Amino acid sequence: MDEALVRSLTPSVLGILVRRGADFAAAEDAVQDALVEAVRTWPADPPRDPKGWLVAVAWRRFLDATRADTARRRREDSLDGEPAPGPAPGVDDTLQLYFLCAHPSLTPSSAVALTLRAVGGLTTGQIARAYLVPEATMAQRISRAKRTVSGVRFDRPGDVATVLRVLYLVFNEGYSGDVDLAAEAIRLTRQLAAAIDHPEPAGLLALMLLHHARRAARTAPDGSLVPLAEQDRGRWDTGAIAEGVAILQAALARDRLGEFQAQAAIAALHADAPTAEETDWVQVVEWYDELVRLTGSPVVRLNRAVAVGEADGPRAGLAALAALDDSLPRYAAVAAHLHERDGDLATAARLYVEAAHKAPNLAERAHLTRQAARLNGRSGR
Repeated sequence: MDEALVRSLTPSVLGILVRRGADFAAAEDAVQDALVEAVRTWPADPPRDPKGWLVAVAWRRFLDATRADTARRRREDSLDGEPAPGPAPGVDDTLQLYFLCAHPSLTPSSAVALTLRAVGGLTTGQIARAYLVPEATMAQRISRAKRTVSGVRFDRPGDVATVLRVLYLVFNEGYSGDVDLAAEAIRLTRQLAAAIDHPEPAGLLALMLLHHARRAARTAPDGSLVPLAEQDRGRWDTGAIAEGVAILQAALARDRLGEFQAQAAIAALHADAPTAEETDWVQVVEWYDELVRLTGSPVVRLNRAVAVGEADGPRAGLAALAALDDSLPRYAAVAAHLHERDGDLATAARLYVEAAHKAPNLAERAHLTRQAARLNGRSGR
């Protein structure tokens, strides 16, 4: 069975059921049942119209579940019968589903988690890693979100800011995780930017394009991570960079700055530098100041400390770092980098080891371990 095909069809099938009157939770359950049936029967008897097959089976599962629930008899009476056989509608409901999942009855964090699970196709474990929480905690959050929206008609669009956060999380998981959703996130964000008269979706699209342009250079042939400063810039996608910069400039010209535009501006400064040494770190710090003003995020402040260390020297970076909570993700890695630049190799090596133990994935853990070994080798330890 073509898993990529099924993955691409699932959001549209879910959207069709919702448009026909199924509440979100029941529709997702029915689609999951249809997918199980597809895994069982498609290898021996693949359908000519996979999407139509999934819609028909999922709709039957939904109607069966509705008829079996006497508490929902009244709602069942208002539903149309099973549609006539034929090709499924060619409408792409994926983007609309992102809006529907950002429902006013959900908190932003629950809306993001539910959308990533039901529409983005991420596993509970992947979403938990994106949120830096235990998988059991995320499973409970998603279950509560499904219970909250059970029986709710998604007839009002959700918050655009929440949809943008969803798309950005999907992109980041696809960019660095084990599920490649980056291209899909870019496609959906491009649709959103074209459909909404606001510069922030365009800022997010620019940010995605600028990050995606560096993808080929982010890993070595053996799969190990290559830090930004060491990447072969000749492998960067200049077409994606040019498009991202043009989109960003048009968005900034509207003078309605948002956090994704500011992040894209930082990415553009990195993309514009012929070498790492030629990066305009003073401007990078200025854009991080804007981001701090917009978000107040401690993670932004952590990244700002790195930029300050490049613009004003490692002592200045360490001073900026000292004002932050040392339990922040990647705090130890940033501290190690700044101590190394300041010449304190023993402290830097110890911090690289600490950072490796806290790394969110194997590739990053291996990279940090190599950094510690490199410094220990230089100091003769």
